[in-house]
Amino acid sequence: MASVCLFFEVHQPLRLNWFDTSNTYVSDYKQLIDKYFNMGLNKYVFDKVANRCYFPTNRIILELLDKFKSEKKKFKVSYGISGVWIEQCEKFNKDLLDTFKQLADTGCVEFVDNTYYHSLSSLFDINRTEFIEQVKMHSELMKDLFGQRPTFFENTEFIYNNLIAKTVEGLGYKGMFTEGVDWILGWRSPDYVYKPKFCDKLKLLLRNYRISDDIGYRFSSRDFDQWPITAEKYAAWLAANPGQCVNICIDYETFGEHHWAESGIFWFLKALPYQVLKYDNLEFCTPTEIVEKYQPVGEIDVFEYNTISWADMERDTSAWISNKMQQVCYNEVKSLEKYVKATGDRDLLHIWRLLQISDHYYYLCTKWWGDGDVHHYFSHIKNPYEGFINFLTIISDFKSRVMEELMKKNITVK
Repeated sequence: MASVCLFFEVHQPLRLNWFDTSNTYVSDYKQLIDKYFNMGLNKYVFDKVANRCYFPTNRIILELLDKFKSEKKKFKVSYGISGVWIEQCEKFNKDLLDTFKQLADTGCVEFVDNTYYHSLSSLFDINRTEFIEQVKMHSELMKDLFGQRPTFFENTEFIYNNLIAKTVEGLGYKGMFTEGVDWILGWRSPDYVYKPKFCDKLKLLLRNYRISDDIGYRFSSRDFDQWPITAEKYAAWLAANPGQCVNICIDYETFGEHHWAESGIFWFLKALPYQVLKYDNLEFCTPTEIVEKYQPVGEIDVFEYNTISWADMERDTSAWISNKMQQVCYNEVKSLEKYVKATGDRDLLHIWRLLQISDHYYYLCTKWWGDGDVHHYFSHIKNPYEGFINFLTIISDFKSRVMEELMKKNITVK
């Protein structure tokens, strides 16, 4: 029997303000947040997506979980929710957070761990101190909010290599997601459980990007030769799969935001469990259930300098740190770690971590064609060049605040 894993990524970045260098000096934390981040725009986007996606999709998921709770084969889903998203939810719409708590109470939803700030911290250095701190922050958040201590992990945008996997194993997780990249798999299928190289206990689940992107990207595309994608047709594709599992991993905003209600995406979601569970060889499972059920069939080896992700056609880290603008901003922020932490100032530490949000670097991408269109779709800035100037100005201003704090406290950092 093949296990179908439905995993939803829930994240919204804190978008940057257009930095006005003529603004008067501010030192208060709240004023600094408002100076660096466009909270008006962030609230507007969050409320829009909440009404289009989060509320209606949560209602459907809750109805489906309730419908199948007494059945022999239950409907199950999993979520990866960033801490940045949770902070916005607590600030802008606490009622929405209550609906996720209702999902947790069903017992059929698994919350997966990730970096609290949806950051690139797993790439910082070999010790990954900042990465580990953010993961532990997120784990505590999931336990406090949903009563679950996560046992499964997904790194930001499924970024993965052997050393990241070894770090995750050291934190005690049973399994981890990454992308089913063709040039890593070769002739093998993504629809099996694998073992990361150098790991003894951690198991690896691979996203089937073809079947995932049929929903995430191609659902409303009339140019797709399988359009329209119906729940009946999609379930038949899953039933024909000979593997141990099929990992369908998509952005939650797929429902109602990337594909509007008029596309039929909500009807598809409502019908999908009925169509899937009518097949004797299919069942829904959470990620942890899958790695507990199956033994690995092989090993995945991803050298550190061949790091993979689920982004763009290259499925590497080029979405965030491929051009000089991205690299300059990334290196500037990364280099501030020891200085920010030396201040002992929790507010400055929080702001520094907000500057690590991967989306800031994603918006500076200068790729062309299809990938470029996707970057432009998600971006709120006019072009990456103006975005670079603005982001670097904010980083520079923040850097001066950090150095000023160190001087005020007479702290020397070596």
